[in-house]
Amino acid sequence: MLRRVIAAAALVVTAALVPAAPTTASAPAPAPVRTAPVPAAGEEQTVDLRLGSPGGPARQVIRHPGAAYVKVHFARLALAPGDRLTVADPAGREVHTYHGDPTRGGAAPGDAGFTRHGRTGFAAMSVDGDTAVITLHTRGERRSQATVDRYWRGYTPAEFTAENPATRSVCGADGRRDAVCYKTSHPAHYAASRGVARMLLNGGGYCTAWRVGRGNHMMTNNHCIKTQAELDKVELQFDYDCATCGGNDPRPGTKVGANALLRTSASLDFTLFSVDDFDRITQFGTLFLETRAPIANEQAYIAGHGDTRPKRISIYEERDGGAYCGVRTPQLGPEDVGYNCDTSGGSSGSPVLAGSSHKVIALHWGGSCPTNVGTRMEKIYPQVQDLIDNRP
Repeated sequence: MLRRVIAAAALVVTAALVPAAPTTASAPAPAPVRTAPVPAAGEEQTVDLRLGSPGGPARQVIRHPGAAYVKVHFARLALAPGDRLTVADPAGREVHTYHGDPTRGGAAPGDAGFTRHGRTGFAAMSVDGDTAVITLHTRGERRSQATVDRYWRGYTPAEFTAENPATRSVCGADGRRDAVCYKTSHPAHYAASRGVARMLLNGGGYCTAWRVGRGNHMMTNNHCIKTQAELDKVELQFDYDCATCGGNDPRPGTKVGANALLRTSASLDFTLFSVDDFDRITQFGTLFLETRAPIANEQAYIAGHGDTRPKRISIYEERDGGAYCGVRTPQLGPEDVGYNCDTSGGSSGSPVLAGSSHKVIALHWGGSCPTNVGTRMEKIYPQVQDLIDNRP
């Protein structure tokens, strides 16, 4: 059923963007239908694992062969003073530490972020890969206890493809390249991409989000996050980039939880929110907003996490060094803009940046051919200007 729903939504977007009959030069472009789906990236699994006293092990391992990630949920965590719990990958590249249940005031300075999922307890930040190692670190006699009642595991590449039939948002050859490929040749484009993060939704879906303005503000699509309850289940991964160009060797990056929903709009398809542990992500920079309308044929580019992959930048239409992608339909309906920069499922919420200023000119929300679609930023800006500091 999931596959049929997603495929139908993608077909609606395509049909909405292609007029049924020719239009005159003066006729307005047809308004796209906002039905872009969030790609299904994983699923929930139930377990009953206990650590600590009385008589329980101090270490448990959750392994789901081939999983893209594992995100562990604790129904209960009771730690004695001085004890701690860690959730890590086997190699120790990612280690998330907790000195108590953060939903009950047990967090200590430096503890990892967490997410809430509508029940008691909390979920730790995910670990990339198919194995999570959960360890109680105790001093002396064990008095601490932890109970794991469920976890989420990411789909394998084959499962992801099966669950998410491709929409027509890469037109011709895919012009995207790993962000690091442009670190030297296009330093301004690379620098702008640093503030873009991969967003894991309720352990099982992905979108893209990005820092905006000088303060603790992030922006994504309303169809990704509509309510505070949904935001409570979100974790963000900054610096999820390949270390080498084309190397398929992503860094684990920096993961933080979301905090407060500040403003949202279904009609403009944006959501503005804040994050926990803001000081951990300031190193990645931020983006600022263009307040003018897009111009036909101006260069543009997109940085995002399409297909849940490490961050890629779409600068060229079909090949590196070829024609630049950019704005093709400045006024696509009352709020949108059309462009030919490549995207894919998971790109929802990505910033569309003007090549002339490296400011955000649109918020990407949908893909089709021959035109991908975003909400024009000059329409969104009046709705958020009282909340953000947009001075570069």
